[in-house]
Amino acid sequence: METVRLTTAQAIVRWMIAQRIEVDGDTWPVFGGVFAIFGHGNVVALGEALETVRDTLPTWRGHNEQSMALAAIAYTKAKRRRQIMVATSSVGPGSTNMVTAAAVAHANRLPLLIISGDSFQSRIPDPVLQQVEHFHEPSTTVSDTFRAVTRYWDRITRPEQIVQSLPQALATMLDPEDCGPAYLGLPQDVAAEAYDYPTAFFRARTHRIRRPGPDPAEVEAAAAVLARAERPLIIAGGGVHYSGAVAELTDFAERRGIPVVETVAGKAVLVADHPNYAGPIGVTGSTCANALAEDADVVVAVGTRLQDFTTGSWTVFKNPEMTLISINVGRFDATKHQALSVVGDARRTLGELDGALGIYRAPGAWLERAAALREEWFRYLEQNAARELDPPSYAQVVRAIWEEADDTDYQVAAAGGLPGELNTGWLSKSVGSFDCEYGYSCMGYEIAGAWGAKMALGDRDVVAWVGDGSYLMMNSDIHSTVFTGHKVIFIVCDNGGFAVINRLQVGTGNAEFNNLFAHARHTRMVRVDFAKHAEALGAIAEKVSTIDELRAAFRRAKAADRSTVIVVDVDPYTWTEGGAWWEVGIPEVSDREQVRVARAELEAEKKHQRVGV
Repeated sequence: METVRLTTAQAIVRWMIAQRIEVDGDTWPVFGGVFAIFGHGNVVALGEALETVRDTLPTWRGHNEQSMALAAIAYTKAKRRRQIMVATSSVGPGSTNMVTAAAVAHANRLPLLIISGDSFQSRIPDPVLQQVEHFHEPSTTVSDTFRAVTRYWDRITRPEQIVQSLPQALATMLDPEDCGPAYLGLPQDVAAEAYDYPTAFFRARTHRIRRPGPDPAEVEAAAAVLARAERPLIIAGGGVHYSGAVAELTDFAERRGIPVVETVAGKAVLVADHPNYAGPIGVTGSTCANALAEDADVVVAVGTRLQDFTTGSWTVFKNPEMTLISINVGRFDATKHQALSVVGDARRTLGELDGALGIYRAPGAWLERAAALREEWFRYLEQNAARELDPPSYAQVVRAIWEEADDTDYQVAAAGGLPGELNTGWLSKSVGSFDCEYGYSCMGYEIAGAWGAKMALGDRDVVAWVGDGSYLMMNSDIHSTVFTGHKVIFIVCDNGGFAVINRLQVGTGNAEFNNLFAHARHTRMVRVDFAKHAEALGAIAEKVSTIDELRAAFRRAKAADRSTVIVVDVDPYTWTEGGAWWEVGIPEVSDREQVRVARAELEAEKKHQRVGV
C-alpha cells in the first residue's frame, strides 16, 4: 500500500482539499475556506498546514471565535448547505467561544466544521496554559462542552483516527436529515504527530446530497386527507430552500389553488406579489397568515421544525378539526405533534404527493379570501410606515430601505426587535434573498453573518440589520468586512437598549427594568456614537435623523467602495402589530395586579393550544 508521511494536521488539510460536491451537474469544493484565530493549540501544527495551501483553501482571520463561526454558518446558509466553512481555534477560551455558534448551527440544521485545539494527550506538561482540570475525570476537557451542541463529536487521540472520523463528520454535515455541526478536538501533541497515511485517503472524491423518497403509503395517506380539504394551507419552511424545492412548491400551490405562508427560515420562498403568497405566520407574522391558519382544515408543513414562533406556541391553528401533514426529510421533525408525517426530501415528496392528488384543487373562494386578507395587510403596512413619528419607527426604516433596495439585495438579521419587523414588513422581491437567524435567535449573528453571506454571494449587495444591543455585543467584524474586501451595508437601529425585551416585560405586566439604558442602574447616561465607532473600524459611517436622510444615505452606501454603517435612532415603543400569541413564563403569584392580569390572559390563551392531537 502506497503511503505518505504527514502530521495529523497536514493530513486533515489535505483531505479537506480533496473533497468535492456535485449539485445539478455542477461541481465545486466542499470546503469553501477556513476561519481561524491562531493560538497555542492550533497555530504550530494546523497553522503550518493551512499556510502551505493558502491559495487553494483560503484562511480568513477574524476577531472573535464565535463571530468567525457565525460567519461560517451564514456562508453555508447562503450556499443552501452545498458548501461548508471551517472554524478553528486554540485551546481554552478560543474553543469555548465557539460553543454558542455551534448551538446556532445545531438549532438551524446547518453544517459547520469546528476544529479546536485540545489538551495534550500525553498529560506530561499538565496543567498547560488555559487548561481546565477535572479532579476526578482527567480525560474531560473544554472539548466536552460541544457534545450538547453538535451532531458529530470526536476527539482525535491518535493520528490514524482521522481516516475513520473525517468521512463520518462530513457524512453527517451533508446528510439532509442529520445535518448540523461537526466537532473535532485536536490535541496539540497529536496534531503535530506524524503517521504514514495511505495515499488513497487523499484521492479526490465527489459527494452528492441524497434525496430520500417518501414511503408510498405515507404519500397516499396524505393525499387522501388533502383531497378532502376545503381550506388547505401550506407552510413553507427553510427546508424548501435547502432541498431546492422552490419551483416544485410554487407549481404545486399554483395548480392546487392553495395559499402559502412562510416561516422565518422559509421567507422568500415566494415573492410577495405572487398570487398564492399569504405572508409570514406566527408570532412575528401577519394578520393575513394567522387568520388563514385559524380556519385551515388541512395544514401542509413543508421543511419546517414548527418552532413556537411559527405556531404561536401551538395556538394559531384554532380549527379543532385541523389535520397537520408534515413533509420533512427528518423523521424527528416530521412526527412532531402527532402529525400525519411524510418523511422524505421536499422536492421528491411534493412531486409524488402531486401525482397522488389527481384533479384536486381547493375551492376558489379560499384563495380569494387569502388574496383579500393579503391586500388588507399590505394596506396596513403602507399606513403603518406613513405615520409621522420622531424618531421614526422600525417599520418606517424597514419600508424606506425596502423601497430603495434592489430585487437581489440579501437581507441578514437575527435577534431583538428587527426579526419581527423585517419578517412582517420586508416584502421579498426575489427568491432566496433573506436570512434571519431565528432558530437560536443569536445576538451578534448580524454583523458576522453578513460577512459570511457576502463571501458566499459575490456581487450581490448584503444588507445587515443590527440593533444597538447586538452592535455592542459583537461588532468587530465590521473591520473584517473592510479588511477582507467584503462590502456590507449595515443599518444600525438605535432604540436605547434592549427594547423588544422591554416590550415583552411591560406587555406581561412587569415594570420597565434593566432593559432600556434609561431603566438600568447607572451613574452616567452615555449614548454610544456608533458612527464614530464604525469609522474607527474602517467603514464609511454616518448618522441620519429622518427617513429622507436614510434613503439618501442608503443610495450612497450602494455606490460606495467599501462597507457602510448607517445609524438611525428608532422609537423603542412603536411596533408593527399582527402577530400571534406567544407563551412565556408569567408568574402565577405576584404583588403586581398587572402581572396577575397577564397571568389570567395566559391561562385563557393556553386553552387554545393544540396539545399533541
